[in-house]
Amino acid sequence: MKNDFTRAYAQQRDEQDALAPYRDEFYLPENGIYMDGNSLGLLSKRAEKALLESLADWRELGIDGWMNGRHPWFNLSEELAALNAPLVGGKTEEVMVTGSTTVNLHQLAASFFKPEGKRKKILADTLTFPSDIYALKSQLALRGLDPNEHLIRVDSPDGRFLREEDVIAAMTDEIALIVLPTVLYRSGQILDMKRLTRAAHERGILIGFDACHSVGAIPHDFHDWGVDFAYWCNYKHLNGGPGTVGGLFVHERHFGTTPGLAGWFGSRKDKQFDMDHTMTPAEHAGAFQIGTPHVMSLAPQLGALAMFNEVGMEAIREKSLAMTSYMMELITEYLSPHGFVIGSPTEPAQRGAHLSLEHPEAARICKALKQHRIIPDFRAPNIIRLAPVALYNTFTDVYDVIMTLKKIMDDKEYEAFENVREVVA
Repeated sequence: MKNDFTRAYAQQRDEQDALAPYRDEFYLPENGIYMDGNSLGLLSKRAEKALLESLADWRELGIDGWMNGRHPWFNLSEELAALNAPLVGGKTEEVMVTGSTTVNLHQLAASFFKPEGKRKKILADTLTFPSDIYALKSQLALRGLDPNEHLIRVDSPDGRFLREEDVIAAMTDEIALIVLPTVLYRSGQILDMKRLTRAAHERGILIGFDACHSVGAIPHDFHDWGVDFAYWCNYKHLNGGPGTVGGLFVHERHFGTTPGLAGWFGSRKDKQFDMDHTMTPAEHAGAFQIGTPHVMSLAPQLGALAMFNEVGMEAIREKSLAMTSYMMELITEYLSPHGFVIGSPTEPAQRGAHLSLEHPEAARICKALKQHRIIPDFRAPNIIRLAPVALYNTFTDVYDVIMTLKKIMDDKEYEAFENVREVVA
């Protein structure tokens, strides 16, 4: 047996890991392994501390917490935008922490989808997260357009990946707006955002990206790539907490665009409490805010995002790729004989931060993993997603997960469960 396929080898790699001290920052499952950070990141001690501080401000200051707290609530979204901006490659004024993924997509589509003449269609893809499609269809319907005719979706040749050539070929003179994922949520394929943005702009089309599965996992350069807009959640790789407030990016060349959905928190800060019925929008990405921020859902991000700025996305990406590459080696060695297929890109530059394992008994296997206190993620119809997270998972975690999967298959433990997903997959 190769030394690479031993637990001692995995432990040796952990001893050489520069990010190992950050593992102690998180509340890890007792006697278990968490591999679902691409759906919901774990709670960190810093995030907990930041939330408790905001609760203390509420307790001690009441309404004065808006201006006089440890982190005044009135400017909390802007403070967090400054921490988010380096992670997406945007200028601070181009980023805002606000809303949720779908609300932010509605806002951005309402602001930048302007059907005129022949250009009345939106371009997306068949593998994107369903909520994005729901939002885009409703935006079309609100304008009296038929979603079946005016939403064009690029198909996948294999159900796993998209061909960028196919996406570019679909950028016709009927397309007014393009909305694509940065990383496909099932397979983990990274799309070449720079290439696709350049192709869209050469054809006079605005383009935006859903970055939910990439922010906090891979480096971005939204500003330099010229991306028109992007939006994301902060509870997956960024560990901001369940349902925490999302983020958006709007390139500075679009500053001054009238928000499609207006609300008082999009006002210029010095005008917000004038109570004037004529809005004075903020002069940057803050204009795309709508309502009062959810302070207790914002607060944990203060602690969570601080770690990413300390470590830097390059170091996080380096370890992430090392762990997924190691996992792929172990899968090939131990699980291929059991019918597992890797449904993620093998080329590192095209792979996000999770691996998709395909197997006909995937739902049952996920349940068996949970019996071993290993938390995976299931995606219908046959995908087990495993996400070794750079800040809190180890190479030994990776080894133990794959060896547990081997035991489950060797002993047919999965047969004790139904092959149907749970309500929350």
